[in-house]
Amino acid sequence: MMMGGAMGTFGSSMASLFFLWATFQQMFPEHLKIAIKEFLLFSDQIITFFSPYVVISFPEYEDYYRYNHAFAAIDTYLGAKAIDKAQKLKASQVKESKGLVLKRDEAKVRDEYQGVHVWWEIVTDTDGYRTQKLTFHRRGLEIVTGSYIKHVVEEGISIEAKTKKMKLFTNNPSLNWDTNNGSLWRHIDFEHPASFKTLAMDPSKKQEVLDDLEAFRNGKEYYKKIGKAWKRGYLLYGPPGTGKSTMIAAMANHLSYNIYDLELTAIKNNSELRKLLTATSSKSIIVIEDIDCSVDLTGKRKKGDDDLRVKKDGEQRKEDENQSRVTLSGLLNFIDGIWSACGQERIIVFTTNHMEKLDPALIRRGRMDMHVELSYCSFEAFKVLAKNYLDLDSHPLFGEIESLLKDTKMAPADVAEKLMSKNQIIDVDGCLKDLVQSLERRRKEQRGQDDDDHKKKPGGKKLRIFRGLF
Repeated sequence: MMMGGAMGTFGSSMASLFFLWATFQQMFPEHLKIAIKEFLLFSDQIITFFSPYVVISFPEYEDYYRYNHAFAAIDTYLGAKAIDKAQKLKASQVKESKGLVLKRDEAKVRDEYQGVHVWWEIVTDTDGYRTQKLTFHRRGLEIVTGSYIKHVVEEGISIEAKTKKMKLFTNNPSLNWDTNNGSLWRHIDFEHPASFKTLAMDPSKKQEVLDDLEAFRNGKEYYKKIGKAWKRGYLLYGPPGTGKSTMIAAMANHLSYNIYDLELTAIKNNSELRKLLTATSSKSIIVIEDIDCSVDLTGKRKKGDDDLRVKKDGEQRKEDENQSRVTLSGLLNFIDGIWSACGQERIIVFTTNHMEKLDPALIRRGRMDMHVELSYCSFEAFKVLAKNYLDLDSHPLFGEIESLLKDTKMAPADVAEKLMSKNQIIDVDGCLKDLVQSLERRRKEQRGQDDDDHKKKPGGKKLRIFRGLF
């Protein structure tokens, strides 16, 4: 009975308390909210003031889109250094790799530096943004801020350089800032085998590009001296199949740079373009392939009409305020405007099959510093392909092939297709004879086309008749 009475009294007291609380809320709703907020803030300040621990945060992104490169270095450092101390690990096997890759599978990592104990923890907020939080005792503040953080970042960069795998990044039209865990880019490992040694092009042009790349890579002090952003623009132009994409892969492999493949048609506006480009890393190649196909760039700009309007497949472009688009000025501002300095050691590459369609302002020297024409297969380029595919330096048919290539337009990709061995059985004579026949057919077709074009010209048919009288 006594227990039941006590419980009843307690229940009655709680009911009264809740009633008073509800009445207070109704009478002073705004005052109550302000009072609670100020109390919580004051209590946090008291706890922080008396706490012997300091917390330093390293967010993955600054201002929602500027990538914090210290975050990646810290993540690499902790991933490499904490494996022997971690209690939870996760293992993965990448493609044909025989060995397993072990990584820590814990949010918290403990570390020690010059007698100071620290704790790292990675936290993710409700929007998907990640932050590395470093906690340590206040007495180690001088060591942590003076040398430990610098040590962690430098070690992380060193480890990344030793184990670096080049990445191919792309902006996905189905992903955006809100749904891709705080990142506008997704990536895969870049494993293209292309090199300048196997690239089929004129040797003098190839060496010119190589020399230019080396000068750029070693030009940090030079760019600083002349007061220019450390970047370089390349325009690769020529017919389809002449090796533009292959050259980009060779450039990346030569420099060990990541590639950012930028799809303009997936970008909503200049603001999103700026977010994407400022989120790229240094030592990278930013690529816009087939720029004449993905956006509307004409050689003549009308006043107030310098937009790069995004095309819809099979539909005529419409003047629509709601249509996704970026402007030419927005793109140019990143190439050589004020935003071009937001990063170091970057290469920007445009490719096109029709350079005459591009706005001169986009490709002028200083923006696209080097124009590289990749044309139809020459005999020198053929010899590179013959070495690549057939391991061949000379052959009796080489003379005939050289003669045919002089007046026949065939892309290196088409020549390479004829040199491909069937069923992995190398038939040198068969491949070369197949190429000769293909070149002869192509030459006949091109001559026929030239004759047709000549007939269509004013006076062309009359001229042929006149010549036939002799």
